[in-house]
Amino acid sequence: MEGDGPPVNDCCTICHDNFSIPCQANCSHWFCGGCILRVWDHASALRPCLCPLCRRPISLLIPTESSREQRANPEVANIIGRIELYNRQYGERSSDLMQRLRDLPFLLRRLLRDLMDPQRSLPFIIRARIYLAVFCSVIYVLSPVDIIPEGVLGIIGLVDDLILVLICFLHVAALYRSVLVFRHGTHGG
Repeated sequence: MEGDGPPVNDCCTICHDNFSIPCQANCSHWFCGGCILRVWDHASALRPCLCPLCRRPISLLIPTESSREQRANPEVANIIGRIELYNRQYGERSSDLMQRLRDLPFLLRRLLRDLMDPQRSLPFIIRARIYLAVFCSVIYVLSPVDIIPEGVLGIIGLVDDLILVLICFLHVAALYRSVLVFRHGTHGG
């Protein structure tokens, strides 16, 4: 699938070589699976490692589908297994609002790609909740009924619309994060 792997002609910023078992972190940076796990091994095993590039906590590692399909190789299976362990340990932890806001572009970009790809499937209940949240947000934003009316307060009246859209995006991202943690935190998911 296009867009499922690291950028073409890019290399791992840890080993400076071609990617081996490429993984994307929740900060959107790409690393070799083994390289980012070594970073975690040398940091505290009781908390997520920090991205070597942007220093944000990595709470989710997403290996490419092609890497997951190579599980017959014992080395690949070991690394994918450790990535799944990492995701089980840190993927569902409640993070603060700032971390959720920083993860929003990564999660929404992946979600949009999953929704547009006929080869990918999201559970029906998750898909339905996503569409319902987006639909309700659009209806609220377009409706003349507002908590803070635009006609009375002008541009300040848009604040409630923006807050509601942000809450919708955060909810959708949290739903999708749970799908990713399940998909990449369980063997063969």
